[in-house]
Amino acid sequence: METTFDNFTLIDHPLIKRDVTILRNQSTGTEIFRAALHRISNILAVEISRGFNVSETAVETPLEQTTGYKLVQEIVLVPVLRAGLGMVSGFLEIIPDAKAGHIGLQRDEVTLKPVEYYYKTPRNIANSIVILLDPMLATGGSSSEAIRYLKTRGARNLVFACLVAAPEGIEKLLKDHPDIKIFGAALDRKLNNKGYILPGLGDAGDRTFGTL
Repeated sequence: METTFDNFTLIDHPLIKRDVTILRNQSTGTEIFRAALHRISNILAVEISRGFNVSETAVETPLEQTTGYKLVQEIVLVPVLRAGLGMVSGFLEIIPDAKAGHIGLQRDEVTLKPVEYYYKTPRNIANSIVILLDPMLATGGSSSEAIRYLKTRGARNLVFACLVAAPEGIEKLLKDHPDIKIFGAALDRKLNNKGYILPGLGDAGDRTFGTL
């Protein structure tokens, strides 16, 4: 796909391509789906963390003292309930000292707009790198609202990580939050008339938790 966006980084990796194919396959069962999602989250965490800052620290090896490194800022993972929960373990495996919060949004049946029903994060998100996790970036409405909530509660350094993104969702976040960088494992063609990503992989939450 030739489409490019200034705010979107596609992680072009052979293992991600393999695992996205596994996720897309409608015959993939829950256990295999979770495992592929975990592996993709590992790689996303590695790629996103390339932008982290480190400071020097002294460390004693068995032979002598040398210079080591530690992360400057705290990392806070915030999965969007519930589908984003499937990405947390993969990120924590790569960034084990990260903290985790949660944000829950549901659609108001009258206004069709996302409404918060749960929010809990560590207090120090203003000085942390906050990584919002949500497998599917479709219309971008819920993701934009989640980012807005995090900003109103002090988050200043935000990154969005997803599995599959639609151009419409990327454009929505670029319009609403031009400061946000998006990292994804796949950039799909478009949304259908019901707002589902094509070709997509179905409902990531249902497929992760076996609630089809």
